[in-house]
Amino acid sequence: MSDDAVRLRGVSRRYGAGDGVVAALDGVTLGFPRATFTAVMGPSGSGKSTLLQCAAGLDRPTAGSVSVGDTELTKLSETRLTLLRRERIGFVFQAFNLLPSLTAEQNVALPLRLAGKRVPKARLREVLAQVGLGDRARHRPGELSGGQQQRVALARALITRPEVLFGDEPTGALDSVTSREVLTLLRGMVDGEGQTVIMVTHDPVAASFADRVVFLVDGRVNGELVGAGADEIASRMTKLEAAPC
Repeated sequence: MSDDAVRLRGVSRRYGAGDGVVAALDGVTLGFPRATFTAVMGPSGSGKSTLLQCAAGLDRPTAGSVSVGDTELTKLSETRLTLLRRERIGFVFQAFNLLPSLTAEQNVALPLRLAGKRVPKARLREVLAQVGLGDRARHRPGELSGGQQQRVALARALITRPEVLFGDEPTGALDSVTSREVLTLLRGMVDGEGQTVIMVTHDPVAASFADRVVFLVDGRVNGELVGAGADEIASRMTKLEAAPC
């Protein structure tokens, strides 16, 4: 089995045609090792979200290949790709996307119910406790703070025991204190449970919780930092944003 949880090889993604073609990704080759936390950063329009969507099987690249473990996504049918996302990949977004009429535990159970699978009560209690919401299982989203709602979304992503957890600005709607709490949870899942996390963010403080930060510019990898603090990450971003097009 590959040491990488996710691997991109020569991935390009173009939109449009003729003179109007836009290259969101341009020949990206990148590996995301298992049990690591990677942040992806770059100026606006650099291809961060497109990279995440291609890596997670939400979008198909125009060229190149994407693998999750030893499974190449680009060769899968839409049906098999949907099953892979449902069973092996977790998602956490800036918007919590919780159903307001359901309790926290019912929202967390939703992926299994939609897959027609039994929902083990013990597993529900386990993931809610994992995110610090063991005593909020019966509360509806309107009865929870923003940080608690994001924890429910995180528990929902973890209920299927995903190989990879993708986050698209997962702390973007949270205040700084709550953001740190959620990021500390993600960090703990990597260190304590071997979870693989890939997170797109614009926030250097959020990125500093990662093992490494990969930078994109104009759809291409523009270096990385390993074990960097928020100030060093912010300085790198400032230089990238100031660079001439």
